[in-house]
Amino acid sequence: MRKIVAAINMTLDGFCDHTAILPDEEIHQHYTDLLSDGDAILYGRVTYQLMQYWQPLVKNPSGEKSMDDFASAIDKIPKIVFSRTLKNAEWDSANLANQPVEEVVSELRQHSGKDIFVGSRSLIIQLMKLNLIDEYQLCVHPVIAGKGLPLFENITDRTILELFKTKTFKSGAIILYYGHNRS
Repeated sequence: MRKIVAAINMTLDGFCDHTAILPDEEIHQHYTDLLSDGDAILYGRVTYQLMQYWQPLVKNPSGEKSMDDFASAIDKIPKIVFSRTLKNAEWDSANLANQPVEEVVSELRQHSGKDIFVGSRSLIIQLMKLNLIDEYQLCVHPVIAGKGLPLFENITDRTILELFKTKTFKSGAIILYYGHNRS
């Protein structure tokens, strides 16, 4: 059975805002490696459209190896997009979900293979409420944004997680790896 892994960047004060953080070569390499170890990534419409930033770098590389490698990795991994408004996915490796998120994730979990990543704040919240996330990989950047969209917005049930690993980057960013405390 595959794991469902919530992998997301956030500020020190808990906001998910790609414009507030400054990923460097080391962060890009980490996520390039991570995507290479997955079978798919799930996105909501907003994050999917933000990630389309990387599409042009596949055909016209920037010359910055870490960014170009990440662009290639994000291009290759299959993407499942949940949207009520998109009519089609303009990325060859993306498909629009035609079932509710709970059904898609439950079906994906049943198959053998590599992890399934959740890279969208809104989907993390939905799947957390449905108790369908097996692991959280929270990359906390040393930035205080002061405003934005909080990762755990509207979570009303107490959830106890167990820290099982950390990874520290030279920039001061830290990935906290959490699983469910099943005791």
